[in-house]
Parts: sequence; C-alpha cells; structure tokens
Amino acid sequence: MKHLITAAGLLLATGAMAEETPVLTIYTYDSFASEWGPGPALEQAFEADCACDLQFVTAGDGAALLSRLRLEGDATKADIVLGLDTNLTAAARDTGLFAPHGVSADYALPVAWNDPDFVPFDWGYFAFIGNQGDPAPATFRDLADSDRRILIQDPRSSTPGLGLLLWVKQAYGDEAPAIWEALSDNIVTVTPGWSEAYGMFLEGEGDLVLSYTTSPAYHIIAEEDASRVALPFEEGHYMQIEVAGLVAGSDKADLAKSFLAFLVSDAAQSVIPTTNWMYPAVEPSAGLPEGFDTLITPAKPLLIAPEDVPATRDAALEEWRNALSQ
Repeated sequence: MKHLITAAGLLLATGAMAEETPVLTIYTYDSFASEWGPGPALEQAFEADCACDLQFVTAGDGAALLSRLRLEGDATKADIVLGLDTNLTAAARDTGLFAPHGVSADYALPVAWNDPDFVPFDWGYFAFIGNQGDPAPATFRDLADSDRRILIQDPRSSTPGLGLLLWVKQAYGDEAPAIWEALSDNIVTVTPGWSEAYGMFLEGEGDLVLSYTTSPAYHIIAEEDASRVALPFEEGHYMQIEVAGLVAGSDKADLAKSFLAFLVSDAAQSVIPTTNWMYPAVEPSAGLPEGFDTLITPAKPLLIAPEDVPATRDAALEEWRNALSQ
C-alpha cells in the first residue's frame, strides 16, 4: 500500500509539472513548420530559454491562416499568427483579433516599418522560376505570347498567389484583365499553396513556377545546383514582407511577446535565409550566406500600401476569376 501511495504521489507531481509548462501556440503555414523550414530550429532555440512548449499549428498557406482565424474568432487557440504579409495586414487588423506587440528592431527592409500590430520577419520579391538555358520571357506580355507552361497559386488561399494578382494589377492597371486572358492558356494549374506548385515544377510538370527571386539560393546552397533561375521582368517585381502578430485574446501575451522579440533577434534571423529562403528582416551579424550575392535584384520594386490592398485585391480578384473562367 505504501508503494502505491508513493507511486500515486509521483504521478500527481508529474502531472502538476506538466500543467505548469505553458504552451505557446503559433499558427503558421505548412512550409514554415516543415522539417526543412525554419520552424524546428526556432522552436528548439526558443524552448531552450522559455521553459515552455512551443507548438506550431499549420493551416496551408499564408492567406489560409487569416481565413482560419476569422472562422475561429475569439475562440481561437492561437497565441501568435505567423505568415501573413502586408497584403493581408489591413484585413487582419480589421478583424479586431490582434494586439500591439511592443517589439522594436533595426530592420533592414526596403521600406520604413512602424506597424504596431505586426512584426516583420522576412521579405523578398515574387518571380517566376525556370531552368537555365530555357526560353526566358522578360515581361508578362512575352510570357503570354510564349508556350511556357506556368504553375501559380490561388490568391484566395496563398500569399504568393495574391502577390501575383497585385503584381499584375499594379504593373498593368486597367489592362490587367487582358493580361490574365492572354495568360490563361499558359496556366497548367492553380494550386492551393506554394509547396504544391513548387513541387510540381521540380517534377517537371511546368516550365515556370511562381516563387521568389531568392528561390535559386536554395538550389545553389543546399543542392549545389545553379540550374534554377529567377526571370527578371521589365515591369518590376512585387515585394512581399512576411509578418507575425500577437492574438489579442491570448492568455500568454507576455510569452508571445517574448517570442516575437526573439523572432527578430540575431539567433532567429540568421536561421531565415537558409531555411525559409528569404531575406531576413534584420541583417544577421554574419551577413547573408554565400549564394545570395548571385540573385537578381529587381530594378523596379513594386508594393501597394497595406491600407490600399483590400480595394485593389477585390477588383483584381474579380478580373482574375472572369479571365480564367472563359
């Protein structure tokens, strides 16, 4: 009986210890939390100091994160949403589900940053990725006139897909519907997220895939393969700045703010280039890895102000739907 009492006491103590370990829940997109993404390394580094259990919950691609949060509302279990971008921040703010983060950093972004609700963690430019030596259209018109088979993502669920929509709209304005009509026979498929489209490209199911100017760095650094290239477009390239935000209803706000501060620390930012294959929001103390110096630099950066995105997006999405349904 004495042994049973002792064992029961140990079990209760163990249970109490488990209950005392706070769980920080972060909603993010699939590739961020994958075994080759930055998630595992960031989790290990943060847990080493936080005395907490950091758990990533994935929801497809970036735009799907906002959709999930809207559906869950105040009942969401998320403490942080990581993987929105400036094309979604106005809509995210309008939900009333985010709170000020109080984080500051010496950002190395191409634009000034003073958003009180969202912390930037990386950035890049959208581009079509193809194979060295293949035909390389230099404009969207050239692409539409070519026989290049392209793989793109759905703007309703994917941040790259939405970025492409806004890229075409900003570059061509009222002519955007005609560009989409011309491109429609080049499109092999529209995938829910980036991972599916890029995987299809690597399997040879398309000639070009919508991704980032930084994507060739992965192949150069991780695979010693310089055959994948980003196509420079004369219209310019649309910029993406990815962000994380504190969920207002979180009961672990202090812990969440600690993670957001960690996210822009040198320890975290030095992980980003060779796991998320984007430019870090804060320049790492050791600089960018060798291989990033070979990437194209868009001569004309494009970006729509976050507060102007919702109206532009709605018009562009209608044009896109109409063009692809014909």
